Amino acid sequence: METRQKFILHEHENNTQTKTPSKIASIFADLKALLKLVVLIINVMPVVTGYLLALHFSGESLTNHIASFIITIVGSFFVIAGALILNNWYEADLDKHMKRTKRRPTVTGNFSLHTVLKVGIISSIIGFVFLMFTTWEATLYAFIGWFTYVVLYTFWTKRKYTLNTVVGSVSGAVTPLIGWAVIAPSYHIVPVMLFIILFIWQIPHTFAIAMRRYDDYKRAGVPMLPVVAGFEVTKRQMLVWIITLFPIPFFLFSLGKTFVIIATILNILWIILAIRGFFMKDDIKWANMMFRSSLQYLTILFGMMIIISLF
Repeated sequence: METRQKFILHEHENNTQTKTPSKIASIFADLKALLKLVVLIINVMPVVTGYLLALHFSGESLTNHIASFIITIVGSFFVIAGALILNNWYEADLDKHMKRTKRRPTVTGNFSLHTVLKVGIISSIIGFVFLMFTTWEATLYAFIGWFTYVVLYTFWTKRKYTLNTVVGSVSGAVTPLIGWAVIAPSYHIVPVMLFIILFIWQIPHTFAIAMRRYDDYKRAGVPMLPVVAGFEVTKRQMLVWIITLFPIPFFLFSLGKTFVIIATILNILWIILAIRGFFMKDDIKWANMMFRSSLQYLTILFGMMIIISLF
């Protein structure tokens, strides 16, 4: 009997040990989904790029601005995270209809909507408080990005107009201006071009996502362009927007000839891939290719900028 009790106790301890890490992993997974971690990182990276490039063109060293750099990144992180959390809070009713979002904690109920709302507001406030220790211009750009994403995109246009993609692109495009404005005024040609690149880039990138998730958006009733106008119209729109990226590198000769050449090659390759879409039978396969190539495009482009600013 004593042996049996020991066995049961030992088995209970093993189960407890296996469940605890699983519960922790589940919490982390929920936080990752709530923060939209990949989107958050993609949006913080241009802030870093803008900051480092401003130092580069101002002849300043990062070692002399470590405190300012940390405050800028932390502030931007919380502002962007707050906007994304509020987006999750408001779109819980849409997310339950979409396969890729139905496991978000706002849908599963792992986090209450009231809690998520409070966390989103608090995160946003913390971010703005941090940025207020930098410059008013950087704080203003952060507010423009936050307001555009939360109010103009999430609360207003996403459920009503295909124009939501263009509106949402403004919020992501201001991120390098935040970083740059901490060091210097942002009327320099480089941050302006970074804004234009990110604004344009987001539109075909988002259209590719909308094609990949066509059934989800249609089921949820979100008026994304592929749902409203079809794939052919979306393909044409994507090609037009990508072509408009072509001349941008020629305004950035201050970053060096190598950058201009590589950026131009990336633009040509992306244009070729966009044209291929009119000849491929499998639209979803092509949309997946466009989605991956858009991420690679942005990573290479901004990665080069960071390298240039550091060396």
